Amino acid sequence: MLDSWVIRFIPMALIWGSSFLFIELSLELTTAVGVAFWRVLLGATAMIVITYSLGHRLPSKASQWLHLSVAGFFMSAFPFTMFAFAQQYTTSILAAILNATTPLFTLLATTTLFRAQKQSSTAVIGLLIGLVGVGITLGIWQGFGQSEPIAIIALLLASVSYGIGGPYLRRYVTPMGLPPTATATVQVLTSAIILLPVYVLTGPLFIAAPTIQSTGALFMLGVFGSGIAYWLFHQVVAKAGSAVAATVTYTNPVIATFWGVLLLSEGLHWYEPVGALFVLLGAYLSQGRKTKRAAS
Repeated sequence: MLDSWVIRFIPMALIWGSSFLFIELSLELTTAVGVAFWRVLLGATAMIVITYSLGHRLPSKASQWLHLSVAGFFMSAFPFTMFAFAQQYTTSILAAILNATTPLFTLLATTTLFRAQKQSSTAVIGLLIGLVGVGITLGIWQGFGQSEPIAIIALLLASVSYGIGGPYLRRYVTPMGLPPTATATVQVLTSAIILLPVYVLTGPLFIAAPTIQSTGALFMLGVFGSGIAYWLFHQVVAKAGSAVAATVTYTNPVIATFWGVLLLSEGLHWYEPVGALFVLLGAYLSQGRKTKRAAS
């Protein structure tokens, strides 16, 4: 029988792997900040319904909301904006590949900011291999190819943000013992609150008339990508740890490439899948299969 976290991991991977397609289509309707705002607002709405239908309640302590707000910034508000911004200038395929660097930054965060585990030689090698993979993926020998440097920076910053957010959840949120539905709900709800003033002040709110395609993509991105998927993510973090949960990025490039080529007619350069293999290998090794965990 499959472990309980695996049963949650599979649909989470399918949803998040498709999110890059949904982001691309949502950008036809609104701005990058708008995509991020609507996806967390819709996600929060879905999660509120799920939370109360299961008989749970939202946290009542200010300290809990504070920690979940911090997690919301690093896991939702900031990276969602960065991905939407970057996909205006690059392909969803490249965005998904660079998102696979998340485990590398998760390891760096756990060993430096949170001091949860010590680096092993295997992990260091993984980090180096991952960095080489990023270079190959970008085709740096030709000056980043057709990719805009600002988009690459945004994508890497998003991965750094995830790398900090995952261990933060494990350190400060999981010990609260709250239902994953409640923590996921507050995470995306506070993200919507954070993004609202930015969205309103930077405008325009919408850049085109809504279509079935663009509104449907934004709905899927919000309800499933920012609602149900984060509910599943919190359960995986609680049951298997942030490092295991971060490995969802292994599957993202495969799923995103399938949709990118099939539905978005995106080109795939030979060095992108080659670089992706290095990134994924580096990410796998960086998970520290042989690392020694420090006492908590």
